[in-house]
Amino acid sequence: MTILASAFGRWRKWQPTLRVETLALIASLYFSLAFNGLFWKSWLAGRSFAQADTWLFAACLFVALTALHFILLCLVLNRWTAKPLLGLLIVVTAFAAYYMSTFTVFLDPSMLRNVLRTDVKEAGELFSVGMLPHLFFYALLPLLLLFRIRLRRDSFRRAVLVRLLSIFLALLVVAGSLLLIFKDLAPLMRNNKEIRYLITPGNYLYSLARVLGADASAATRPREPVGLDAVKAESWQQRKKPVLFVIVVGETARAANWGLSGYTRQTTPELAQLDVVNFSQVTSCGTNTEVSLPCMFSVYGRRKYDDDKIRNSESLLNILDRVGMKVIWRDNQSGCKGVCTGVEEHKLGNSKVSEWCDGDRCLDEILLHGLDGILADSKGNLVLVLHQLGNHGPAYFKRYPPAFRKFEPVCETADLAKCSREAVVNTYDNALLYTDHMLAQTIAFLKRQDGKFDTAMIYLSDHGESLGESGLYLHGVPYSIAPKVQVEVPMVMWFSPGFAASFSLDKGCLKQRSGLPASHDNLFHTVLGLLDVRTGVYERSMDLSATCRP
Repeated sequence: MTILASAFGRWRKWQPTLRVETLALIASLYFSLAFNGLFWKSWLAGRSFAQADTWLFAACLFVALTALHFILLCLVLNRWTAKPLLGLLIVVTAFAAYYMSTFTVFLDPSMLRNVLRTDVKEAGELFSVGMLPHLFFYALLPLLLLFRIRLRRDSFRRAVLVRLLSIFLALLVVAGSLLLIFKDLAPLMRNNKEIRYLITPGNYLYSLARVLGADASAATRPREPVGLDAVKAESWQQRKKPVLFVIVVGETARAANWGLSGYTRQTTPELAQLDVVNFSQVTSCGTNTEVSLPCMFSVYGRRKYDDDKIRNSESLLNILDRVGMKVIWRDNQSGCKGVCTGVEEHKLGNSKVSEWCDGDRCLDEILLHGLDGILADSKGNLVLVLHQLGNHGPAYFKRYPPAFRKFEPVCETADLAKCSREAVVNTYDNALLYTDHMLAQTIAFLKRQDGKFDTAMIYLSDHGESLGESGLYLHGVPYSIAPKVQVEVPMVMWFSPGFAASFSLDKGCLKQRSGLPASHDNLFHTVLGLLDVRTGVYERSMDLSATCRP
Protein backbone atom coordinates (compact mmCIF):
# COMPACT_ATOMS: atom_id res chain seq x y z
CA MET A 1 0.00 0.00 0.00
CA THR A 2 2.89 2.35 0.82
CA ILE A 3 4.39 1.76 -2.63
CA LEU A 4 1.03 2.43 -4.32
CA ALA A 5 0.50 5.58 -2.28
CA SER A 6 3.99 6.79 -3.16
CA ALA A 7 3.44 6.09 -6.86
CA PHE A 8 0.10 7.87 -6.80
CA GLY A 9 1.74 10.86 -5.08
CA ARG A 10 4.40 11.07 -7.77
CA TRP A 11 1.69 10.74 -10.41
CA ARG A 12 -0.21 13.68 -8.96
CA LYS A 13 2.94 15.81 -8.95
CA TRP A 14 3.84 14.84 -12.54
CA GLN A 15 2.34 17.51 -14.75
CA PRO A 16 4.70 18.57 -17.56
CA THR A 17 4.13 21.77 -19.51
CA LEU A 18 4.35 21.39 -23.29
CA ARG A 19 3.77 23.52 -26.34
CA VAL A 20 0.79 22.48 -28.49
CA GLU A 21 3.25 21.69 -31.29
CA THR A 22 5.22 19.37 -29.02
CA LEU A 23 2.05 17.57 -27.98
CA ALA A 24 1.04 17.27 -31.66
CA LEU A 25 4.43 15.73 -32.49
CA ILE A 26 4.17 13.21 -29.62
CA ALA A 27 0.66 12.29 -30.73
CA SER A 28 1.83 11.88 -34.34
CA LEU A 29 4.64 9.58 -33.27
CA TYR A 30 2.17 7.57 -31.21
CA PHE A 31 -0.25 7.22 -34.13
CA SER A 32 2.55 6.05 -36.46
CA LEU A 33 3.88 3.48 -34.01
CA ALA A 34 0.78 2.17 -32.26
CA PHE A 35 -2.04 2.23 -34.82
CA ASN A 36 -0.50 1.44 -38.19
CA GLY A 37 0.50 -2.21 -37.92
CA LEU A 38 -1.54 -3.24 -40.96
CA PHE A 39 -0.10 -0.29 -42.91
CA TRP A 40 3.49 -1.31 -42.17
CA LYS A 41 2.77 -4.95 -42.93
CA SER A 42 1.31 -4.08 -46.33
CA TRP A 43 3.86 -1.47 -47.37
CA LEU A 44 6.87 -3.56 -46.36
CA ALA A 45 5.54 -6.87 -47.71
CA GLY A 46 8.10 -8.70 -49.81
CA ARG A 47 11.06 -6.62 -48.58
CA SER A 48 14.04 -8.11 -46.81
CA PHE A 49 15.32 -6.38 -43.68
CA ALA A 50 18.75 -7.79 -44.47
CA GLN A 51 19.03 -5.05 -47.11
CA ALA A 52 19.89 -1.45 -46.26
CA ASP A 53 17.35 -0.19 -48.83
CA THR A 54 14.51 -1.67 -46.78
CA TRP A 55 15.62 0.18 -43.64
CA LEU A 56 15.94 3.44 -45.58
CA PHE A 57 12.49 2.95 -47.13
CA ALA A 58 10.90 2.16 -43.75
CA ALA A 59 12.63 5.07 -41.99
CA CYS A 60 11.68 7.64 -44.64
CA LEU A 61 8.12 6.33 -44.76
CA PHE A 62 7.87 6.56 -40.96
CA VAL A 63 9.19 10.13 -40.93
CA ALA A 64 6.85 11.19 -43.75
CA LEU A 65 3.84 9.52 -42.13
CA THR A 66 4.55 11.16 -38.79
CA ALA A 67 5.13 14.57 -40.36
CA LEU A 68 1.89 14.36 -42.34
CA HIS A 69 -0.13 13.62 -39.22
CA PHE A 70 1.72 16.41 -37.45
CA ILE A 71 0.68 18.87 -40.16
CA LEU A 72 -2.95 17.77 -39.94
CA LEU A 73 -2.94 18.15 -36.15
CA CYS A 74 -1.31 21.58 -36.35
CA LEU A 75 -4.16 22.76 -38.56
CA VAL A 76 -6.83 22.00 -35.93
CA LEU A 77 -5.18 22.04 -32.50
CA ASN A 78 -4.81 25.05 -30.24
CA ARG A 79 -4.56 25.55 -26.48
CA TRP A 80 -8.32 25.10 -26.03
CA THR A 81 -9.00 22.28 -28.51
CA ALA A 82 -5.80 20.20 -28.22
CA LYS A 83 -6.70 17.93 -25.29
CA PRO A 84 -10.38 17.23 -26.13
CA LEU A 85 -9.67 16.67 -29.84
CA LEU A 86 -6.66 14.46 -29.18
CA GLY A 87 -8.63 12.52 -26.60
CA LEU A 88 -11.38 11.88 -29.12
CA LEU A 89 -8.88 10.95 -31.84
CA ILE A 90 -7.08 8.49 -29.55
CA VAL A 91 -10.32 6.70 -28.62
CA VAL A 92 -11.71 6.55 -32.16
CA THR A 93 -8.35 5.52 -33.60
CA ALA A 94 -7.99 2.76 -31.01
CA PHE A 95 -11.36 1.33 -32.12
CA ALA A 96 -10.46 1.74 -35.80
CA ALA A 97 -7.09 0.02 -35.37
CA TYR A 98 -8.69 -2.88 -33.50
CA TYR A 99 -11.20 -3.62 -36.26
CA MET A 100 -8.62 -3.09 -38.98
CA SER A 101 -6.19 -5.55 -37.41
CA THR A 102 -8.90 -8.07 -36.44
CA PHE A 103 -10.87 -8.13 -39.72
CA THR A 104 -8.40 -6.50 -42.19
CA VAL A 105 -10.74 -3.58 -42.88
CA PHE A 106 -9.85 -0.77 -45.30
CA LEU A 107 -11.39 2.50 -44.11
CA ASP A 108 -12.10 4.01 -47.52
CA PRO A 109 -15.12 6.29 -48.17
CA SER A 110 -17.46 3.40 -49.00
CA MET A 111 -16.57 1.58 -45.77
CA LEU A 112 -16.91 4.81 -43.76
CA ARG A 113 -20.37 5.33 -45.26
CA ASN A 114 -21.20 1.76 -44.26
CA VAL A 115 -20.00 2.46 -40.70
CA LEU A 116 -22.02 5.67 -40.44
CA ARG A 117 -25.18 3.88 -41.64
CA THR A 118 -24.74 0.98 -39.22
CA ASP A 119 -27.60 0.87 -36.73
CA VAL A 120 -27.16 0.49 -32.97
CA LYS A 121 -27.88 -3.25 -33.05
CA GLU A 122 -25.25 -3.93 -35.70
CA ALA A 123 -22.71 -1.80 -33.86
CA GLY A 124 -23.47 -3.61 -30.60
CA GLU A 125 -22.66 -6.97 -32.18
CA LEU A 126 -19.17 -5.74 -33.03
CA PHE A 127 -18.28 -5.15 -29.39
CA SER A 128 -16.59 -8.03 -27.61
CA VAL A 129 -14.68 -8.69 -24.41
CA GLY A 130 -11.60 -9.37 -26.53
CA MET A 131 -11.21 -5.70 -27.41
CA LEU A 132 -10.98 -4.53 -23.78
CA PRO A 133 -7.23 -5.16 -23.29
CA HIS A 134 -6.57 -3.35 -26.58
CA LEU A 135 -8.63 -0.35 -25.50
CA PHE A 136 -6.98 -0.31 -22.06
CA PHE A 137 -3.43 -0.11 -23.42
CA TYR A 138 -4.03 1.94 -26.56
CA ALA A 139 -6.75 4.34 -25.39
CA LEU A 140 -7.16 4.52 -21.61
CA LEU A 141 -3.46 4.77 -20.64
CA PRO A 142 -2.69 7.48 -23.23
CA LEU A 143 -5.77 9.41 -22.06
CA LEU A 144 -4.47 9.33 -18.48
CA LEU A 145 -1.15 10.78 -19.67
CA LEU A 146 -2.91 13.39 -21.78
CA PHE A 147 -4.99 14.42 -18.79
CA ARG A 148 -1.85 15.33 -16.77
CA ILE A 149 -0.25 17.53 -19.44
CA ARG A 150 -0.46 21.31 -19.17
CA LEU A 151 -0.21 23.46 -22.29
CA ARG A 152 2.11 26.43 -22.50
CA ARG A 153 0.62 29.86 -23.03
CA ASP A 154 2.15 32.17 -25.64
CA SER A 155 1.20 35.50 -27.07
CA PHE A 156 -1.00 35.29 -30.15
CA ARG A 157 1.77 36.60 -32.41
CA ARG A 158 4.38 34.17 -31.12
CA ALA A 159 1.93 31.24 -31.28
CA VAL A 160 1.10 31.97 -34.93
CA LEU A 161 4.78 32.31 -35.90
CA VAL A 162 5.73 29.06 -34.16
CA ARG A 163 2.81 27.23 -35.75
CA LEU A 164 3.60 28.45 -39.27
CA LEU A 165 7.28 27.61 -38.86
CA SER A 166 6.40 24.13 -37.55
CA ILE A 167 4.13 23.40 -40.50
CA PHE A 168 6.74 24.72 -42.97
CA LEU A 169 9.49 22.54 -41.49
CA ALA A 170 7.16 19.51 -41.48
CA LEU A 171 6.39 20.07 -45.16
CA LEU A 172 10.13 20.12 -45.90
CA VAL A 173 10.57 16.90 -43.95
CA VAL A 174 7.74 15.22 -45.87
CA ALA A 175 9.12 16.36 -49.22
CA GLY A 176 12.67 15.31 -48.39
CA SER A 177 11.64 11.89 -47.05
CA LEU A 178 9.47 11.07 -50.04
CA LEU A 179 12.11 12.23 -52.53
CA LEU A 180 14.63 9.82 -51.01
CA ILE A 181 12.35 6.83 -51.65
CA PHE A 182 10.37 8.13 -54.63
CA LYS A 183 11.75 5.49 -56.99
CA ASP A 184 10.36 2.69 -54.81
CA LEU A 185 7.27 4.55 -53.63
CA ALA A 186 5.87 5.67 -57.00
CA PRO A 187 5.14 2.20 -58.49
CA LEU A 188 3.78 1.00 -55.14
CA MET A 189 1.34 3.90 -55.00
CA ARG A 190 0.40 3.52 -58.65
CA ASN A 191 -0.30 -0.21 -58.46
CA ASN A 192 -1.71 -0.39 -54.92
CA LYS A 193 -3.69 2.80 -54.40
CA GLU A 194 -5.93 1.14 -51.81
CA ILE A 195 -3.03 0.80 -49.35
CA ARG A 196 -3.33 4.49 -48.50
CA TYR A 197 -6.59 3.63 -46.70
CA LEU A 198 -4.52 1.76 -44.11
CA ILE A 199 -2.90 4.99 -42.85
CA THR A 200 -4.56 5.59 -39.49
CA PRO A 201 -6.13 7.99 -38.43
CA GLY A 202 -5.67 9.79 -41.74
CA ASN A 203 -7.78 7.15 -43.53
CA TYR A 204 -10.99 7.59 -41.61
CA LEU A 205 -10.60 11.39 -41.31
CA TYR A 206 -10.22 11.74 -45.09
CA SER A 207 -13.04 9.26 -45.79
CA LEU A 208 -15.32 10.95 -43.28
CA ALA A 209 -14.76 14.33 -44.97
CA ARG A 210 -15.54 12.77 -48.38
CA VAL A 211 -18.74 11.13 -47.18
CA LEU A 212 -20.05 14.16 -45.29
CA GLY A 213 -19.26 16.40 -48.26
CA ALA A 214 -21.06 14.11 -50.69
CA ASP A 215 -24.08 13.77 -48.39
CA ALA A 216 -24.30 17.53 -47.92
CA SER A 217 -24.17 18.05 -51.68
CA ALA A 218 -26.83 15.39 -52.28
CA ALA A 219 -29.16 16.95 -49.72
CA THR A 220 -29.32 20.21 -51.68
CA ARG A 221 -30.46 18.76 -55.00
CA PRO A 222 -33.46 16.64 -56.02
CA ARG A 223 -33.12 13.05 -57.18
CA GLU A 224 -32.81 12.72 -60.95
CA PRO A 225 -35.83 10.97 -62.50
CA VAL A 226 -35.23 7.74 -64.41
CA GLY A 227 -37.50 6.15 -67.01
CA LEU A 228 -40.09 8.92 -67.26
CA ASP A 229 -41.31 7.29 -70.49
CA ALA A 230 -41.99 3.93 -68.78
CA VAL A 231 -45.29 2.18 -69.62
CA LYS A 232 -46.64 -1.33 -69.35
CA ALA A 233 -46.61 -3.20 -72.64
CA GLU A 234 -49.88 -3.83 -74.52
CA SER A 235 -49.71 -7.49 -73.49
CA TRP A 236 -50.85 -6.42 -70.01
CA GLN A 237 -54.35 -5.82 -71.36
CA GLN A 238 -54.75 -9.55 -72.06
CA ARG A 239 -53.69 -10.80 -68.61
CA LYS A 240 -56.38 -12.34 -66.44
CA LYS A 241 -54.57 -12.06 -63.09
CA PRO A 242 -52.41 -9.40 -61.46
CA VAL A 243 -48.77 -10.10 -60.68
CA LEU A 244 -47.16 -10.66 -57.30
CA PHE A 245 -43.42 -10.23 -57.85
CA VAL A 246 -41.00 -10.71 -54.94
CA ILE A 247 -37.37 -9.58 -54.88
CA VAL A 248 -35.42 -10.97 -51.93
CA VAL A 249 -32.23 -9.00 -51.27
CA GLY A 250 -29.82 -11.32 -49.51
CA GLU A 251 -27.14 -10.20 -47.08
CA THR A 252 -23.55 -11.44 -47.08
CA ALA A 253 -24.26 -14.74 -48.84
CA ARG A 254 -21.29 -15.87 -50.90
CA ALA A 255 -21.47 -18.17 -53.92
CA ALA A 256 -18.55 -20.30 -52.68
CA ASN A 257 -20.75 -21.77 -49.92
CA TRP A 258 -24.01 -21.97 -51.90
CA GLY A 259 -25.15 -25.58 -52.25
CA LEU A 260 -26.91 -25.10 -55.59
CA SER A 261 -23.67 -23.75 -57.09
CA GLY A 262 -21.59 -26.84 -56.32
CA TYR A 263 -20.44 -26.32 -52.73
CA THR A 264 -19.30 -29.59 -51.16
CA ARG A 265 -21.95 -29.21 -48.45
CA GLN A 266 -25.64 -29.04 -49.24
CA THR A 267 -26.48 -25.65 -47.73
CA THR A 268 -29.59 -25.29 -49.94
CA PRO A 269 -31.47 -28.60 -49.44
CA GLU A 270 -34.98 -27.12 -49.63
CA LEU A 271 -34.35 -25.05 -52.77
CA ALA A 272 -32.77 -28.13 -54.37
CA GLN A 273 -36.20 -29.82 -54.17
CA LEU A 274 -37.93 -26.93 -55.96
CA ASP A 275 -38.08 -25.92 -59.61
CA VAL A 276 -35.74 -22.95 -59.29
CA VAL A 277 -33.26 -21.42 -61.71
CA ASN A 278 -29.86 -20.99 -60.04
CA PHE A 279 -27.32 -18.59 -61.55
CA SER A 280 -23.89 -19.91 -60.64
CA GLN A 281 -21.58 -17.12 -61.89
CA VAL A 282 -22.85 -13.82 -60.49
CA THR A 283 -20.69 -10.89 -59.36
CA SER A 284 -21.76 -8.06 -57.09
CA CYS A 285 -21.49 -4.33 -57.66
CA GLY A 286 -19.64 -3.75 -54.38
CA THR A 287 -18.24 -5.43 -51.30
CA ASN A 288 -20.54 -3.77 -48.77
CA THR A 289 -24.24 -2.99 -48.52
CA GLU A 290 -23.84 0.78 -48.83
CA VAL A 291 -22.37 0.36 -52.31
CA SER A 292 -24.15 -2.75 -53.60
CA LEU A 293 -27.73 -2.03 -52.60
CA PRO A 294 -28.14 1.32 -54.42
CA CYS A 295 -26.06 0.03 -57.33
CA MET A 296 -28.03 -3.15 -57.99
CA PHE A 297 -31.31 -1.19 -58.28
CA SER A 298 -29.73 1.55 -60.41
CA VAL A 299 -29.65 2.03 -64.16
CA TYR A 300 -25.91 2.78 -63.92
CA GLY A 301 -24.68 -0.38 -62.24
CA ARG A 302 -21.04 -1.38 -62.04
CA ARG A 303 -20.48 -0.84 -65.78
CA LYS A 304 -21.16 2.90 -65.52
CA TYR A 305 -20.42 3.22 -61.84
CA ASP A 306 -20.74 6.75 -60.48
CA ASP A 307 -21.49 6.92 -56.79
CA ASP A 308 -22.96 10.44 -56.93
CA LYS A 309 -25.25 9.63 -59.88
CA ILE A 310 -26.43 6.37 -58.32
CA ARG A 311 -27.31 7.96 -54.98
CA ASN A 312 -28.93 11.00 -56.54
CA SER A 313 -31.16 9.30 -59.08
CA GLU A 314 -34.34 7.24 -58.91
CA SER A 315 -34.16 3.46 -58.70
CA LEU A 316 -35.85 0.54 -60.43
CA LEU A 317 -38.58 0.67 -57.79
CA ASN A 318 -39.57 4.21 -58.80
CA ILE A 319 -40.07 3.05 -62.40
CA LEU A 320 -42.28 0.16 -61.30
CA ASP A 321 -44.26 2.53 -59.11
CA ARG A 322 -44.63 4.96 -62.02
CA VAL A 323 -46.30 2.34 -64.24
CA GLY A 324 -48.93 1.64 -61.59
CA MET A 325 -47.50 -1.26 -59.62
CA LYS A 326 -47.71 -1.04 -55.84
CA VAL A 327 -44.17 -1.34 -54.44
CA ILE A 328 -43.44 -2.18 -50.80
CA TRP A 329 -39.97 -2.46 -49.25
CA ARG A 330 -39.91 -4.71 -46.16
CA ASP A 331 -36.70 -4.45 -44.16
CA ASN A 332 -35.11 -6.63 -41.48
CA GLN A 333 -31.81 -4.78 -41.53
CA SER A 334 -30.53 -1.20 -41.51
CA GLY A 335 -32.71 0.32 -44.22
CA CYS A 336 -32.90 0.56 -47.99
CA LYS A 337 -29.96 3.00 -48.43
CA GLY A 338 -32.16 5.37 -50.45
CA VAL A 339 -33.38 2.71 -52.89
CA CYS A 340 -36.97 2.82 -51.60
CA THR A 341 -37.31 6.62 -51.46
CA GLY A 342 -40.78 7.43 -52.77
CA VAL A 343 -42.33 4.00 -52.15
CA GLU A 344 -43.87 2.34 -49.10
CA GLU A 345 -41.38 1.01 -46.53
CA HIS A 346 -41.95 -1.40 -43.63
CA LYS A 347 -39.19 -1.62 -41.01
CA LEU A 348 -39.55 -4.96 -39.23
CA GLY A 349 -36.28 -5.30 -37.31
CA ASN A 350 -37.90 -4.05 -34.08
CA SER A 351 -41.00 -6.20 -34.32
CA LYS A 352 -42.38 -7.85 -31.18
CA VAL A 353 -43.48 -11.12 -32.78
CA SER A 354 -42.15 -13.67 -30.29
CA GLU A 355 -42.05 -16.49 -32.84
CA TRP A 356 -39.34 -14.69 -34.83
CA CYS A 357 -38.00 -11.94 -32.55
CA ASP A 358 -36.13 -12.03 -29.23
CA GLY A 359 -36.48 -8.35 -28.34
CA ASP A 360 -33.13 -7.53 -29.92
CA ARG A 361 -33.20 -8.97 -33.43
CA CYS A 362 -35.72 -10.75 -35.65
CA LEU A 363 -35.07 -13.80 -37.79
CA ASP A 364 -35.71 -13.30 -41.49
CA GLU A 365 -39.05 -15.10 -41.55
CA ILE A 366 -40.44 -11.91 -40.00
CA LEU A 367 -40.37 -10.59 -43.57
CA LEU A 368 -43.20 -12.99 -44.43
CA HIS A 369 -45.23 -12.17 -41.34
CA GLY A 370 -48.39 -10.21 -42.14
CA LEU A 371 -48.20 -10.65 -45.91
CA ASP A 372 -51.65 -12.24 -46.04
CA GLY A 373 -53.13 -8.99 -44.75
CA ILE A 374 -51.22 -6.95 -47.35
CA LEU A 375 -52.46 -9.18 -50.16
CA ALA A 376 -56.03 -9.02 -48.88
CA ASP A 377 -55.94 -5.26 -49.32
CA SER A 378 -54.20 -5.42 -52.70
CA LYS A 379 -56.35 -5.03 -55.83
CA GLY A 380 -53.60 -4.83 -58.44
CA ASN A 381 -50.03 -5.71 -59.28
CA LEU A 382 -47.73 -5.87 -56.28
CA VAL A 383 -43.92 -5.82 -56.05
CA LEU A 384 -42.48 -6.80 -52.66
CA VAL A 385 -38.81 -6.32 -51.80
CA LEU A 386 -37.68 -8.33 -48.78
CA HIS A 387 -34.35 -7.11 -47.36
CA GLN A 388 -32.80 -9.86 -45.25
CA LEU A 389 -30.50 -9.76 -42.25
CA GLY A 390 -29.15 -12.94 -43.81
CA ASN A 391 -25.57 -13.85 -42.93
CA HIS A 392 -24.65 -10.44 -41.54
CA GLY A 393 -21.46 -10.92 -39.52
CA PRO A 394 -19.63 -11.31 -37.35
CA ALA A 395 -22.42 -12.76 -35.14
CA TYR A 396 -23.40 -15.51 -37.60
CA PHE A 397 -24.65 -17.66 -34.70
CA LYS A 398 -27.51 -15.20 -34.15
CA ARG A 399 -28.84 -15.50 -37.70
CA TYR A 400 -30.65 -18.83 -37.40
CA PRO A 401 -32.87 -20.69 -34.89
CA PRO A 402 -31.56 -23.76 -33.01
CA ALA A 403 -33.20 -26.15 -35.47
CA PHE A 404 -30.69 -25.08 -38.15
CA ARG A 405 -27.59 -25.79 -36.08
CA LYS A 406 -26.59 -28.68 -38.33
CA PHE A 407 -22.85 -28.13 -38.78
CA GLU A 408 -20.77 -28.23 -35.59
CA PRO A 409 -18.75 -27.00 -33.76
CA VAL A 410 -20.01 -23.44 -34.07
CA CYS A 411 -18.53 -20.06 -33.22
CA GLU A 412 -20.77 -18.42 -30.62
CA THR A 413 -18.94 -15.10 -30.40
CA ALA A 414 -18.48 -12.06 -32.61
CA ASP A 415 -14.72 -12.27 -32.00
CA LEU A 416 -14.08 -14.60 -34.93
CA ALA A 417 -10.33 -14.74 -34.32
CA LYS A 418 -11.02 -16.71 -31.12
CA CYS A 419 -12.71 -19.51 -33.06
CA SER A 420 -11.21 -22.11 -35.36
CA ARG A 421 -11.82 -21.54 -39.04
CA GLU A 422 -13.88 -24.75 -39.08
CA ALA A 423 -16.22 -23.31 -36.45
CA VAL A 424 -16.55 -19.99 -38.30
CA VAL A 425 -17.43 -21.76 -41.56
CA ASN A 426 -19.87 -24.11 -39.79
CA THR A 427 -21.71 -21.19 -38.23
CA TYR A 428 -21.82 -19.30 -41.52
CA ASP A 429 -23.16 -22.39 -43.32
CA ASN A 430 -25.87 -22.84 -40.70
CA ALA A 431 -27.02 -19.30 -41.43
CA LEU A 432 -27.14 -20.17 -45.15
CA LEU A 433 -29.31 -23.17 -44.32
CA TYR A 434 -31.77 -20.79 -42.72
CA THR A 435 -31.72 -18.49 -45.77
CA ASP A 436 -32.49 -21.54 -47.89
CA HIS A 437 -35.45 -22.29 -45.61
CA MET A 438 -36.69 -18.70 -45.69
CA LEU A 439 -36.59 -18.68 -49.51
CA ALA A 440 -38.41 -22.02 -49.65
CA GLN A 441 -41.05 -20.58 -47.32
CA THR A 442 -41.36 -17.54 -49.60
CA ILE A 443 -41.97 -19.80 -52.59
CA ALA A 444 -44.52 -21.82 -50.61
CA PHE A 445 -46.32 -18.59 -49.76
CA LEU A 446 -46.34 -17.55 -53.43
CA LYS A 447 -47.74 -20.94 -54.46
CA ARG A 448 -50.65 -20.40 -52.09
CA GLN A 449 -51.53 -17.21 -53.98
CA ASP A 450 -51.86 -19.00 -57.31
CA GLY A 451 -55.62 -18.52 -57.49
CA LYS A 452 -55.34 -14.73 -57.27
CA PHE A 453 -51.89 -13.82 -58.66
CA ASP A 454 -49.28 -14.84 -61.18
CA THR A 455 -46.22 -15.07 -58.93
CA ALA A 456 -42.43 -14.94 -59.24
CA MET A 457 -39.38 -14.50 -57.03
CA ILE A 458 -35.78 -13.36 -57.54
CA TYR A 459 -33.19 -13.80 -54.80
CA LEU A 460 -29.85 -11.98 -55.09
CA SER A 461 -27.26 -11.38 -52.38
CA ASP A 462 -25.71 -7.93 -52.01
CA HIS A 463 -22.08 -9.08 -51.56
CA GLY A 464 -20.04 -12.00 -50.32
CA GLU A 465 -17.87 -12.61 -47.26
CA SER A 466 -14.37 -13.62 -46.19
CA LEU A 467 -14.21 -16.37 -43.58
CA GLY A 468 -10.54 -16.26 -42.65
CA GLU A 469 -8.96 -16.82 -46.06
CA SER A 470 -5.58 -15.01 -46.14
CA GLY A 471 -6.38 -13.59 -42.71
CA LEU A 472 -9.44 -11.72 -44.01
CA TYR A 473 -12.80 -11.69 -42.24
CA LEU A 474 -16.15 -10.07 -43.08
CA HIS A 475 -16.24 -7.86 -46.19
CA GLY A 476 -15.64 -4.32 -47.44
CA VAL A 477 -12.21 -4.70 -49.06
CA PRO A 478 -11.89 -2.13 -51.90
CA TYR A 479 -13.46 -3.64 -55.01
CA SER A 480 -10.31 -3.55 -57.16
CA ILE A 481 -8.41 -5.83 -54.76
CA ALA A 482 -11.31 -7.72 -53.18
CA PRO A 483 -11.06 -11.52 -53.11
CA LYS A 484 -13.57 -13.47 -55.18
CA VAL A 485 -15.46 -14.66 -52.12
CA GLN A 486 -16.49 -11.07 -51.40
CA VAL A 487 -17.82 -10.33 -54.92
CA GLU A 488 -19.21 -13.69 -56.12
CA VAL A 489 -22.80 -14.11 -54.90
CA PRO A 490 -25.76 -16.48 -55.36
CA MET A 491 -28.82 -15.62 -57.42
CA VAL A 492 -31.97 -17.75 -57.72
CA MET A 493 -35.21 -17.26 -59.67
CA TRP A 494 -38.56 -19.02 -59.34
CA PHE A 495 -41.66 -18.59 -61.49
CA SER A 496 -45.13 -20.04 -61.08
CA PRO A 497 -46.54 -21.85 -64.13
CA GLY A 498 -49.12 -19.06 -64.45
CA PHE A 499 -46.44 -16.35 -64.54
CA ALA A 500 -44.33 -18.25 -67.07
CA ALA A 501 -47.35 -18.79 -69.32
CA SER A 502 -48.65 -15.22 -68.99
CA PHE A 503 -45.27 -13.69 -69.89
CA SER A 504 -44.30 -16.41 -72.40
CA LEU A 505 -41.18 -17.26 -70.40
CA ASP A 506 -39.30 -20.43 -71.37
CA LYS A 507 -37.87 -21.65 -68.04
CA GLY A 508 -35.82 -24.36 -69.76
CA CYS A 509 -34.11 -21.70 -71.86
CA LEU A 510 -33.45 -19.62 -68.72
CA LYS A 511 -31.86 -22.61 -66.99
CA GLN A 512 -29.45 -22.94 -69.90
CA ARG A 513 -28.62 -19.24 -69.61
CA SER A 514 -28.04 -19.56 -65.84
CA GLY A 515 -24.61 -21.12 -66.26
CA LEU A 516 -23.21 -18.05 -68.02
CA PRO A 517 -21.68 -15.03 -66.23
CA ALA A 518 -24.11 -12.47 -64.79
CA SER A 519 -23.91 -9.56 -62.35
CA HIS A 520 -25.87 -7.09 -60.26
CA ASP A 521 -26.08 -4.95 -63.41
CA ASN A 522 -28.55 -7.44 -64.87
CA LEU A 523 -31.16 -7.04 -62.13
CA PHE A 524 -32.50 -3.65 -63.28
CA HIS A 525 -33.08 -4.72 -66.88
CA THR A 526 -34.17 -8.29 -66.10
CA VAL A 527 -36.96 -7.15 -63.79
CA LEU A 528 -38.20 -4.62 -66.39
CA GLY A 529 -38.10 -7.35 -69.03
CA LEU A 530 -39.85 -9.99 -66.93
CA LEU A 531 -42.62 -7.53 -66.02
CA ASP A 532 -43.01 -6.31 -69.60
CA VAL A 533 -42.25 -2.66 -68.82
CA ARG A 534 -41.20 -0.57 -71.82
CA THR A 535 -38.80 2.35 -71.33
CA GLY A 536 -35.85 3.89 -73.12
CA VAL A 537 -33.48 3.06 -70.26
CA TYR A 538 -34.13 -0.68 -70.66
CA GLU A 539 -31.29 -2.59 -72.38
CA ARG A 540 -32.30 -5.91 -73.87
CA SER A 541 -28.70 -7.17 -73.88
CA MET A 542 -28.63 -6.83 -70.07
CA ASP A 543 -31.92 -8.71 -69.56
CA LEU A 544 -31.13 -12.28 -68.53
CA SER A 545 -34.57 -13.42 -69.67
CA ALA A 546 -34.62 -11.60 -73.03
CA THR A 547 -33.65 -14.57 -75.22
CA CYS A 548 -36.13 -16.78 -73.36
CA ARG A 549 -39.19 -14.66 -74.19
CA PRO A 550 -40.59 -14.06 -77.69
